[in-house]
Amino acid sequence: MNQHILLTGATGMLGKDLIQTLLKRGDQVSILSRKPHQMEQVKVFLWDVDQQKIDTSCLEGVDSIIHLAGENISKGKWTDQRKKEIIDSRVLSTQLLFKTLATVPNQVKKFISAAAIGYYGNRGDELLTEESTPGHNFLAECCIQWEKAIDQGQQLKLRIVKIRTGVVLAKNDGALKAMATPIRLFAGAPLGSGKQWVPWIHYQDMTRIYLHALDNSSLTGVYNATAPFPVTNREMTKAIARQLHRPVWPFSVPEKILQLILGEMSSMVLNSTHTTAQKIESSGFIFKYTQLEQALSDIYGA
Repeated sequence: MNQHILLTGATGMLGKDLIQTLLKRGDQVSILSRKPHQMEQVKVFLWDVDQQKIDTSCLEGVDSIIHLAGENISKGKWTDQRKKEIIDSRVLSTQLLFKTLATVPNQVKKFISAAAIGYYGNRGDELLTEESTPGHNFLAECCIQWEKAIDQGQQLKLRIVKIRTGVVLAKNDGALKAMATPIRLFAGAPLGSGKQWVPWIHYQDMTRIYLHALDNSSLTGVYNATAPFPVTNREMTKAIARQLHRPVWPFSVPEKILQLILGEMSSMVLNSTHTTAQKIESSGFIFKYTQLEQALSDIYGA
């Protein structure tokens, strides 16, 4: 049965892929955007999260919302103001959607929202399930506030699914592009100890998890969206280098140097997050890409 999905965060890598995939399978897609523009086969409605304004007609005929909107955490130094913007973009956008759902007649039953593995903070080799306690750094605090805002949708009797996203791998976007750049320039080296766990996922599996959450009424609550076999930063660096036919330096970039250059943002590459994918797999989801070499081969061979 075809669905009508309202999507936020449509201009991001995942948003673009989700739109194309949903349209191909015959679903109807509407999006919320800060700026007016034209999209083929997609209705565009305006919203302004800062002003808490939204075109309420965006809900007409919609039965599901996929909420991906949020400021890019890797864009700009983490000043106090920037941290506030990162959190507010997630919390206030979620609150605006729920406020609209509570006051405007609609038939929305499902709310599938992005979340992030930053929730766990820096945990070394600890195996992290969805029941694990949150961490204590800025990324964890952001995710805690974000998820609390999402959980408010339960008061509207919505089926809520929170997808804790890992490091999404795609060729010309996001984390992989950033990791591959120094390697391409013959400057590839593990970061910090190199022993920190990187919970990666192929972008196609990321899209497929959202469709799985959308289509399966049994899914509710939080799920790790990371491949079954995470790798260390050192293993990730070497695997990318093999695909690009580049060497990797025998030494690591010291943790203190990264902290000096990136400040608090260094936690993005130094956090160790050893997640398990058992819960999403137990729900019936089958990963297409379970091994890093297999995923990278597909991405760079495409």
